Amino acid sequence: MPNPHAVPARADCVLRDLVDRHAAATPGNVYAVLQDGSRLTFGGLRDAVRTTARGLQDLGVRQGDHVLVWMPNGVDGLRLWFAINYAGAVYVPINTAYRGGILEHVVRNSGARLMIAHAGLVERLAGTDTAALEKIVVFSGAPGSIAGLEVVSADRLAGPGEVLPLERPIEPWDTQSIIYTSGTTGPSKGVLSSYAHLHAMGNALVADGDGVPFLGATDRFMVNLPLFHVGGTAPSYAMLVKGGSVTLLEAFDTASFWPTVAATGTTAVILLGVMATFLMKQPVAPGERDTPLRHVIIIPLSAEGVAFRARFGVDTHTLFNMSEVSCPLIAELNPTVAATCGRPRKGLEVRLVDAHDCAVASGEIGELIMRTDSPWALNHGYNGDAEATARAWRNGWFHTGDAFRVDEHGNYFFVDRFKDSIRRRGENISSFEVELEVCAHPAIREAAAVAVPSAFGEDDILVAVSLAEGQSLDPAALLAFLAPRMAHFMVPRYVRIIDDLPKTPTRKVEKYLIRQQGITGDTWDREAAGIVVKRDRLAT
Repeated sequence: MPNPHAVPARADCVLRDLVDRHAAATPGNVYAVLQDGSRLTFGGLRDAVRTTARGLQDLGVRQGDHVLVWMPNGVDGLRLWFAINYAGAVYVPINTAYRGGILEHVVRNSGARLMIAHAGLVERLAGTDTAALEKIVVFSGAPGSIAGLEVVSADRLAGPGEVLPLERPIEPWDTQSIIYTSGTTGPSKGVLSSYAHLHAMGNALVADGDGVPFLGATDRFMVNLPLFHVGGTAPSYAMLVKGGSVTLLEAFDTASFWPTVAATGTTAVILLGVMATFLMKQPVAPGERDTPLRHVIIIPLSAEGVAFRARFGVDTHTLFNMSEVSCPLIAELNPTVAATCGRPRKGLEVRLVDAHDCAVASGEIGELIMRTDSPWALNHGYNGDAEATARAWRNGWFHTGDAFRVDEHGNYFFVDRFKDSIRRRGENISSFEVELEVCAHPAIREAAAVAVPSAFGEDDILVAVSLAEGQSLDPAALLAFLAPRMAHFMVPRYVRIIDDLPKTPTRKVEKYLIRQQGITGDTWDREAAGIVVKRDRLAT
């Protein structure tokens, strides 16, 4: 019997081996359906990847080198990722929204000598300290020039001849990628991920908590999240492992979502953040249940997410994941409790602990920490940051930095990033749970709840909201909507309506900016409006 505590075999997890295996076994099967409707077979994928890998080698890339990729989603970005790994190098994608200080930080931290970038992005490097970087390969435009760097065109990657031999076989524990965190609580950290880690994450993404897969070789996963994010890389890799396929799009788009599902034969998708909300708030359309889509992974699970199954006739899933881990919490099929993340999956142990790593009492909020039965199934540190690595991996457990609670049935609920927590009138309040209820209002597109100083000590709650298209909002009416849905101490005092919430380049809300701005001139105050929140009702 296979050893459940062993790392997966090379043939089962190393990307080079997977590409070669599927190209040999099923060369005509489709791996990717692209934005323009064209299709890339496994055979075509292998040929393109090998050619590009040889081109990389001709540019000096060797096994173990870090290679920066600054490209939008598309066939070029996909083959560059695969070719870098095929050559035994480490794939280091950069968020296409990066510029200025965060761009400089990532380039310097990566230690890469070679960058591959879209022509429309390269000008952002002007005036940036590019550290060890020596050369840039430019796609989709004229190379131009950057002081101190050799700039070459993409045709240099059309390397003639066979791929040069590697120094040694690529191992499951070798670093496959460095993916940078969103940087909501400090500088972005480069997460070191092995092939075994990506394998654990990809397999868990498309399976239940017992490891039983719900997707296989006949499925097609829509990838509308970026390839610089695990939301894009994990499903792409999972379907490569399965011998299935992906629909590779530039980005999520509400208006074209269902037509694209139908045209491409998509059977599965991840809907992050407000994506499910956007789709649920579209008018009901004839035949909207008659699509090939069968599985939707909704993260986090909002009230609209719970209702998604009934409206669209699909199976719904939810889970908790981050770049550093491998889907440690997975819910049962078609979960019905909003905000649940599920239970610990098979092969992984989790705990909720206090600041000293001691287990918290039943029902209390604690930091989620974890370890796995098999080695290399989680990240192996942060690139060039030994201090952050030691802090995250102290006492032999990986520390997520996220606050959770668990109910009497063993279901885990995300409460907050610890730095986003709110304490009011002696109560610890989950900003996430406040946001969940606020977003249930039909006029609201998305929301962020933050703590602002109270005259009586501790915190008051400010909720910043952006509205759905064509909607308006009376803050007093919002409070009347919220009062029966949440504990009295959770009802916000302040409401601020803004066009768009500030976000990081990875589209996470920058709550610290909302906190810094505080109570602005356009912020509505329920106390100034004469509205009092009592234990059982609102009063004026």
